Amino acid sequence: MGAPHLVAVLALEPLIGFDMTIPPLVLGEAKDDSGQPLYEVQICGLQAGQPISSTNGFQVVPKFGPELLARADTVIVPGTRIAEPRTQGVLPPELAAALGSIRPDARIVSICTGAFVLAAAGLLDGRRATTHWNFADMFRSLYPAVRLDENLLFVQDENIWSSAGLAAGIDLCLHLIRTDHGSAVANNAARYCVVPPWREGGQSQFIEQHVPEPGNDGTAPTRLWALRQLHRELDLNTLAAHACMSVRTFTRRFKAETGMAPGAWVLQQRLRHARQLLETTDLPIDEVARSAGMGTAASLRHHMRAELGVPPLTYRKTFRKDWHRESLETV
Repeated sequence: MGAPHLVAVLALEPLIGFDMTIPPLVLGEAKDDSGQPLYEVQICGLQAGQPISSTNGFQVVPKFGPELLARADTVIVPGTRIAEPRTQGVLPPELAAALGSIRPDARIVSICTGAFVLAAAGLLDGRRATTHWNFADMFRSLYPAVRLDENLLFVQDENIWSSAGLAAGIDLCLHLIRTDHGSAVANNAARYCVVPPWREGGQSQFIEQHVPEPGNDGTAPTRLWALRQLHRELDLNTLAAHACMSVRTFTRRFKAETGMAPGAWVLQQRLRHARQLLETTDLPIDEVARSAGMGTAASLRHHMRAELGVPPLTYRKTFRKDWHRESLETV
């Protein structure tokens, strides 16, 4: 095995402490079959050994200075309230020099308001990105060249990744693992962290989510049932009947609880299950489509192209590092 993938987490004062702890915890739990770590995660600052105050009442003393950025395979900028990028749209000279040392082929990631730093460096100009929804208006006023979508949990635009606020950084780090090493490794890391292994990047940040009405069990039992029935027909009438609700009431409560219409949610779960089968089994594409309730390989191919931009075989080759079979599938 070669050297682990080096991840440099750049802590900037005033630091959002929770954001900074996510990469070492989540990425640190990504291990190969022999239990060896797949990532080396190190914290760095603009000066090695210089205490960095957080907004949470503690200080961090990084072992490394900005020289770590020049060696890193991935650079992560967690949330920060640093004044210049957050209020003026510019970088302090020392920070600009540090970011300028990042290798051209490195992956660059922001968590929460770390996106302000990447934007001030010009790294997000013309790119899609996200940040915490509460700071979206401020972000747009400072960085109009960025294609901001605050309704997403995380966004990838080539080698630049960004996540929404706080816990969305966990989702992004799990997706980094999943992209690099497949779902099995990511699932193990998620299990250790006691978090869901996958929330869709396109899932809403749950802005102003309504609390379900008291006195009922909501639609959760039906959602759990539906996840075990993805191979069968799951139209709106079937779902509402299982929940013992009228179609109108079920639709209203379902959307209040999930932020999605029932049909869109079912399609999302079918695609998620299909991806899991593509990643973890050798089932033919037709069988994957049937098991996920997509009907035919053509239907699965259509929806995967629309949702992910790739057909099933390409997806399988991407996430199955051991997949070397030839296929006649049209791509």
